[in-house]
Amino acid sequence: MPITPLTPDKLRLVCDASQFEFATTADLMPRTTIIGQPRGTRAIEFGMGIQSHGYNIYALGQMGTGRATALERFLQNHAVNMPRPSDWVYVHNFETPHQPRALELAAGEGKLFQERMGRLLADLQNELPRAFDTDSYRDAVRDMRVQFERQRDELLRQMQEQATQVGFALLNTPSGLVAGPVREGQPLTMQDVEQMTPEQRLVLEQAQIQLNEALDETLDEIRVREGKARTQVEQVDREVAAAAIKHCFTQMRGMYEGKTAVLTYLNALHDDVLNSLDTFAPADDEDGQPPDLRRYEVNLLVNNAETQGAPVIMEMNPTYFNLFGRIEYEMVNGMAMTHFTNIKCGALHWANGGFLLLYAADLLKYPDAWDALKRALKSAQILVQQPNIFNENAPVLAKSLSPEPIPLQVKIVLLGNPELYYALYHRDEEFSELFKVRADFDSRMLRTLESELAYAEFVATRCHEENLRHFDKTAVAKVIEHGARLAEEQAYLSTKFGAIADLVREASFWAGINGRSLVTAADVAQAIAERTERNNHVEKRIQESILKNTIFIATDGEVVGQVNGLTIIDLGDYTFGQPGRITARTYMGEDGVVHIERQTEMSGPIHDKGLLTLMGYLGGTYARSQPLSLSASLTFEQNYGGIDGDSASSTELYALLSSLAELPIQQGIAVTGSVNQRGEVQPIGGVNEKIEGFFKICAARRLTGKQGVLIPASNVDELMLDEAVVTAVSANQFHIWSITTVDEGMEVLTGVPAGERNPDGSYPEGTVHRLVQDRLLKLALDLKSFGNEGDDDDEEKED
Repeated sequence: MPITPLTPDKLRLVCDASQFEFATTADLMPRTTIIGQPRGTRAIEFGMGIQSHGYNIYALGQMGTGRATALERFLQNHAVNMPRPSDWVYVHNFETPHQPRALELAAGEGKLFQERMGRLLADLQNELPRAFDTDSYRDAVRDMRVQFERQRDELLRQMQEQATQVGFALLNTPSGLVAGPVREGQPLTMQDVEQMTPEQRLVLEQAQIQLNEALDETLDEIRVREGKARTQVEQVDREVAAAAIKHCFTQMRGMYEGKTAVLTYLNALHDDVLNSLDTFAPADDEDGQPPDLRRYEVNLLVNNAETQGAPVIMEMNPTYFNLFGRIEYEMVNGMAMTHFTNIKCGALHWANGGFLLLYAADLLKYPDAWDALKRALKSAQILVQQPNIFNENAPVLAKSLSPEPIPLQVKIVLLGNPELYYALYHRDEEFSELFKVRADFDSRMLRTLESELAYAEFVATRCHEENLRHFDKTAVAKVIEHGARLAEEQAYLSTKFGAIADLVREASFWAGINGRSLVTAADVAQAIAERTERNNHVEKRIQESILKNTIFIATDGEVVGQVNGLTIIDLGDYTFGQPGRITARTYMGEDGVVHIERQTEMSGPIHDKGLLTLMGYLGGTYARSQPLSLSASLTFEQNYGGIDGDSASSTELYALLSSLAELPIQQGIAVTGSVNQRGEVQPIGGVNEKIEGFFKICAARRLTGKQGVLIPASNVDELMLDEAVVTAVSANQFHIWSITTVDEGMEVLTGVPAGERNPDGSYPEGTVHRLVQDRLLKLALDLKSFGNEGDDDDEEKED
């Protein structure tokens, strides 16, 4: 039965714009839900709902599927109804200064607390100097000082009288006050002492020792009384200061009644102020250094005053410092110093109480950040520390801080591809415990009326949010058709919304260039064409080489053992199909099928598998009752870059069968499809690009009405061909045949039926298989005959 070409309606599933009730996308509301990902959405909702340890989320999917944008928006819609997380501040730890304390305050209270503390400090600086600048205070201090001085003078007078009675006096020396012998009011010299008799010197020395012991006791008593006087002054100072600042702290404590941590800090601050009154004393002169009051400041680390609901944070550069914050340093007198006010927050602080989105590949570039994140999730704490603190061998470059950890309650959402997920799952034993929720995001979704309307809403969202020109319904239909092309199947739409968004932006631009206020289908088509034009430089160069016959590709006539195969070239941002000539030569021998690319190590393992499959087909089809004895060579002509894949295995088989049967093949027909050992043609990738690649060459040379492409029948549902190809097929100028077996392909290529096996194992006369079978038998007999002649020659030589 003849194989008929596909009809135009099979080549492209057109979107019917009349099904839409809206006139333009301006009639549609922006979409805030995730499009076409029910499985991924359910997983995300599950991960958000369960609060147990380890239920963080890994969102699988390829880049460009719009996961990040859709997830961020989805989480924001959910988070807006969640409670706002607390503010966090760091304050000085008066007991252990290198361990600043973390205080938790209600959302918006952190900034208020900082401002109140600033006013409190200003009040202290104002009230304390004023409290000590009173006559009553000065009189009280002076009275205590005068009293002490009187007591001191009296003790010294009594000591002086005691010394005078024995001929001594109290003398001031560099080492302090001492008792020394005098005569007529003048200290004795060394000569005076030497002129004394030994008995006199002994009496003098004993008296001096006794006086100095008494003097020491007197001086000790003076010091004790001086200490008591100082204590009395300090007590007065504390009482005066406490009275002066009582109302300030009473007011502050009243504002934070019931907040134990804040009250504890305020009490410690109050005691420190009373113990450091000199800090608040005014400078003695204009050049005096201002007092260092930084320890009374408040470091507002996290301020959620403006946050609506729970935070949703996307950290694009997840270094250790960007995630966990940092402690900054200052150079003071050539030394690196720091202070608790230099503690800066990271993304974990901002996301605490909400959600943090991270790209897994970016995070794993920083092993210290990944390890620290796992520690934070396991301990449910955020530590602000230098990353080298976890390395015992790292040098300590400066005195640092150990801030009090902040409790962590965050849901981490990692975004990455499946390969990275499985690598982490198998190689990192902590990963499966910390990321228990896997959310799959597919790169395509079923094409239904509902999903097409979702596409329209996506276009409307981009227009509303980016202030683009709105699309009429025909333009939306064209975008949907492009989405099906990206999905590589008529029944599906691509969820690579990054590419769709780019198309929307570009179509809006071209509508403006064309002077239209609404984007039409023509503008969308122009945007697609312009993008192709920007990226197809390599494709055009190859086409030019083919058209100039620098690369040999025939598009008409008939040739034995020569077929146009189709390959895909992927440049990353642009993929196109290219025809390539495959030739086969068969001859007498027993080497089997030799592929030149395989022999020269220019082929990959998948291609080599296809070649061995081809040998299986030949043996199963033609060697049931006769030997398979042949030598054949196959090659991709003018191939210098290597090949892989099995999509050309059917093409190689057609070339080999043509050579064996000595049947010419139509050169206006190109072929793609892999083949199995039973001769069934299997699906391949890139079917649209392959067809269009050959069509462009044929169209450039002139369509004859006999040209076309053979594709596997299982690829028909993937056809979303360019409208130029569909138009040519409609005009009967180009054809596309879908086939299921090699037999059908040979009939199209040669015009000769393949033939069905007779009960005796032979094939009908005039069929392809009969011609191949006869040729193989002849090659085997000729080889055997040639071998026998050689044996006869050997026997004659022996005779």
